[in-house]
Amino acid sequence: MDELSALGARLKAERLQKNETQKNFAARIGVSIPTLNKMEKGDCSVSIGHWAAALRLFGREKELQVLFSPQEDLFTRYEKQQSLNNRQRASRKRP
Repeated sequence: MDELSALGARLKAERLQKNETQKNFAARIGVSIPTLNKMEKGDCSVSIGHWAAALRLFGREKELQVLFSPQEDLFTRYEKQQSLNNRQRASRKRP
C-alpha cells in the first residue's frame, strides 16, 4: 500500500469513526461523492485543497504545516547549538 492509499484509508476510517455518511462528509468538505471516493482510495489526482479541507474538518490542519516545514540539516543544527553554547562577555569599560 503506497502512502496516498494509506492516507485515504485513514481518511475513510476517521469518517466512519465520526459516523459520517459519504454524502454528508463530501458536502462538508465541499467535494462531490466521486471525489471523496477518489480521496479514500488514495487517488493522486485529488487537489491538495480538498485534503486541507478534510484536515480542517477534523481539526488537524496543523499537520499540513508539518509536511511543508523546512528541513533542518544536521550541520545547521550543530552550528545553532554551538552559537548557543558560546558565551558572550561584555567588553571591558576603560576609565
